[in-house]
Amino acid sequence: MIENTSPRTVRFFIAGLGNIGRRFMSLVASQEGILAARYGLRLVPVGAADSSGAALDPAGLDASRIVAMKEARQGVAGYPSAGRPGLAVRQALAEAAPDLFVEATPTNLRDAEPGLGCIRDALGHGTPVVTASKGPLVLAYQELMGLAARSGVRLGFSATVAGGLPTVNLGRRDLAGSTVQRVEGILNGTTNYILTTMAEEGLSFDEALAEARRRGHAEADPSLDVDGWDAAAKLLIVASSVLHRPTTLADIDVEGIRGVTPRHLAQASRMGKVIKLLALAERVDDDYRLSVHPTALERVHPLARLSSWQMGVRYTTDTMGVITAVIDEPDPWPTAAAVLRDVIDVFGS
Repeated sequence: MIENTSPRTVRFFIAGLGNIGRRFMSLVASQEGILAARYGLRLVPVGAADSSGAALDPAGLDASRIVAMKEARQGVAGYPSAGRPGLAVRQALAEAAPDLFVEATPTNLRDAEPGLGCIRDALGHGTPVVTASKGPLVLAYQELMGLAARSGVRLGFSATVAGGLPTVNLGRRDLAGSTVQRVEGILNGTTNYILTTMAEEGLSFDEALAEARRRGHAEADPSLDVDGWDAAAKLLIVASSVLHRPTTLADIDVEGIRGVTPRHLAQASRMGKVIKLLALAERVDDDYRLSVHPTALERVHPLARLSSWQMGVRYTTDTMGVITAVIDEPDPWPTAAAVLRDVIDVFGS
């Protein structure tokens, strides 16, 4: 713990001010005292970018003002005296020359842009990165980790797998020295909400999806979630980072939940089981078999007991036994907090 010392100033640039980025900026403002007292850190935003352009100020932007602008549905390019309408994010990042790059742009599994290019730029210039976006890691995990190592800086990404759940940290740090035999995860909150609602209320898939949209738990286009690709992307990151298995999406057998009906759920219930969208890595000889499938779990299984708001992971190891972690995450705040957790991990004393 840091006491009676001047906090270290970390000048950061953030790309993406949606649900995660905006909440992260709220935490930067609200946790200022804790960051200084506990970790010796003072986080100062010197640049921010969204779809409108960017805002840049080497003396520091007001994090609370940026949050207020976003809540009023205003682009950050409208920031008084610092706004730069239409400025491309990579150019803005270069001009800001920050001590830290925080990447929170929407997930894009096609080319991972603009996040991937920005992360490459930052790491290449020796700037640490914390990201909440899965796309860059899905498409270029090995490249980015190698670039970070050559530059001698950190790339934090714990927020990319099930938000605030410390899935990656648990596997990489706390299971050190053991061999993971099996990873089971309920890693997508939207599909868990849909399946749980279907089972508990007897709704069809379409009805449960509509309810998820109404409550803000599903995107206008829910394909990444309901077709299993979001969970697959998270499993890929676990495989690459925890299991040390270079992985692509093509290595994962993926099936979504569109075909699950109330009849399937009722039949599973009669057999003492619960259907969940399970991300699974099973050790086979010296490799792992990777899949994302709707799976009937025994009702006593820890992950079968998850409520509609929860996500969870279960590691089975050779020397550390079986470890299960669960998070209740009804909104994006824990994910934003995980971004802050990574910043503290990168810079905190």
